[in-house]
Amino acid sequence: MSEIELLPFEQTIHALRQRIDDLEKGGAPETAQQIAVMRLQADDMEKRLYENLTPWNIVQLARHPQRPQTRDYLELAFDHVEELHGDRAFGDDLAIVTALAQIGEHRVLVVGQHRGRTVEERHRSHAGCPHPEAYRKAWQKMKMAERFGLPIVTLVDTKGAYPGVGAEERGQGIALAENLRDMSNLRVPVVVGIIGEGGSGGALAIAVGNRIVMMQFAYYATISPEGCAAILWRDGDRKQDAAAALKLTSQDLFERGFIDEIVAEPMGGAHRNPQVAAANLRAAVIRHLDELRGYTPDQLADRRYQKFRAFGEFLTNQTLPVGETIKN
Repeated sequence: MSEIELLPFEQTIHALRQRIDDLEKGGAPETAQQIAVMRLQADDMEKRLYENLTPWNIVQLARHPQRPQTRDYLELAFDHVEELHGDRAFGDDLAIVTALAQIGEHRVLVVGQHRGRTVEERHRSHAGCPHPEAYRKAWQKMKMAERFGLPIVTLVDTKGAYPGVGAEERGQGIALAENLRDMSNLRVPVVVGIIGEGGSGGALAIAVGNRIVMMQFAYYATISPEGCAAILWRDGDRKQDAAAALKLTSQDLFERGFIDEIVAEPMGGAHRNPQVAAANLRAAVIRHLDELRGYTPDQLADRRYQKFRAFGEFLTNQTLPVGETIKN
């Protein structure tokens, strides 16, 4: 694997480990004890660093350029993969990958957003921001999976749906809305994995599932921290404040009941050891598919619908004195 690209908050621990390596290369016997002590210090510092990341640090990890993407997980976590193409109307948008595959004992349909690695691939996949034909492709393949009784596994990794004029002219809003509506009625098990960024309706349009699992250092929110800061404070530089306010981390979402399981990542993030990250995701998906096997089609659709209806907290029928209003 190529050299790991460091994030700003990782520089201190890297400098300490680099110093340890330099001392080892020196080979002086009197430094052996010093090196052992420094290694313990470095291990403890690294553990505390990743146990106490800020929400903005987690956003940075979710966006890491070497983080595993959908095609990586298809290779590492699934077997017998056969990709499917096209929306039968306009074209084949590579921002969403659809494929028949096997995971454990389950033959499944996989639908996942893919950002691309090289400049050419990122251009062809719009950096993981799908056009409406991508969402229509996804829904057509999901409907096919339902027809054959195949469970569906979706992998979410997008900043959001593509915002260009062409996408709007071809019905971006309608495509998103139809996916939200129709996924809620699917009569097969749907397991969602949030593997990187989960941004806005572009993420939600393939994330209406019976079970939602989330990689430890992914994030999931209605808007990016930069967009939130620009709207709330008209200051994009307050992205760290916005990241904290959005409650977008896996731990935040698990505590509030929006996701069902946090999938552990290797120390430092999934890009440090994609094989381990994929094995953990594979185990989680198989476990939830096994559990969902016992439900009838009607139960699957009803439970999925009720799950999303229950999100959020509301005040209703609140009686106020004359002249007073609800205060935030």
